[in-house]
Amino acid sequence: MATKRSKPKSSKSIAKRRRSDRSPRKPSAGKAAVAPKTVTSKQATDKATGGSSKQDAVLGLLRQPKGTTIAAIMKATDWQQHSVRGFFAGVVKKKLKLNLVSDKIGDERTYRIAKPGAAS
Repeated sequence: MATKRSKPKSSKSIAKRRRSDRSPRKPSAGKAAVAPKTVTSKQATDKATGGSSKQDAVLGLLRQPKGTTIAAIMKATDWQQHSVRGFFAGVVKKKLKLNLVSDKIGDERTYRIAKPGAAS
């Protein structure tokens, strides 16, 4: 009669089993649920960066009345062009929900943050 050998278990299944063996954390007693506060974009920027950063520098350039170019942001932050564009889409538009406006003057495209309620 042949004996059946079991397959060696992978490290993933072992780790998964170890995690499932842990007891779930108990919620602390006596604390009431607190409604989340609304955060303005300026507060979100300050909280996320914790001070002066490249993000603050870019937002400062974008808040200028005449705006700024991608080349100027690349020089100020040492980012590549695709990183600047990703920052515009991911942070400026989606995360901070700011109104980013682009204007093409001659051969140069400038970007700026428009004031809320201002039509461009």
